[in-house]
Amino acid sequence: MSATRPRAVGYDELAALKLLALDGGLDGEVKVSCSALAERLDASNQTASRRLQRLDDAGLVEREMVSDGQWISITDDGEWSLKREYEDYRRIFETPAGIELSGTVTSGMGEGRHYISLSGYMEQFEDRLGYEPFLGTLNVELTTESVRARSAMEALDPVPIDGWEDDDRTYGPAVCYPATICVAPKGQRDGGGATADIDDGQIYEQAHTIAPERTHHDEDQLEVIAPEKLREELELEDGDHVTVHVEEEP
Repeated sequence: MSATRPRAVGYDELAALKLLALDGGLDGEVKVSCSALAERLDASNQTASRRLQRLDDAGLVEREMVSDGQWISITDDGEWSLKREYEDYRRIFETPAGIELSGTVTSGMGEGRHYISLSGYMEQFEDRLGYEPFLGTLNVELTTESVRARSAMEALDPVPIDGWEDDDRTYGPAVCYPATICVAPKGQRDGGGATADIDDGQIYEQAHTIAPERTHHDEDQLEVIAPEKLREELELEDGDHVTVHVEEEP
């Protein structure tokens, strides 16, 4: 559970990054001249050049200088920074109560069991989540729609799990969000879809999603922890459809 944050930039640089995205910088390289960017930013050429340099230094863009300008593309870290801004505005205007993510149960690689068992994490789980998690995670492969919706979790307040280190290595920080798992009746879980208002299915409330503090990798995979082994408690098998309702820490 390790992740590296991009270097922070100011609002002026984010304004330039937004213009690059509007020009197509998330999809590939775009041709940029400092003079044209300066005019749109209502700034001098030198100021526009400095903002691009700071975005480059922070790893939010990649640049190739040419004789009549520069080719610029927005990196994964740059996209994440824009999503963070987007979710802040979503929170201001929409105030989401929670997010529903759907997908199918899959087998993990067993790494979750190892990390959860480490004392530096376990002590925090017990203190901040209020329970000692089962040594393993429920892995859910999200639908395409839920992968897109997942970024809205950035607008919710998480339960922070601090990074720590021992004699051998450093372990990165993580974030947890309270989660309720909804599953359809046993014979109706093969992609038919579980919803939050299941009357005759099962609902498990004392769970949390867990992920590195910031990551843009494996966004289609959701990991869930709980005091019990969720596969056994909910009688889940690979391929079963579940809905995970994610909320912010009360």
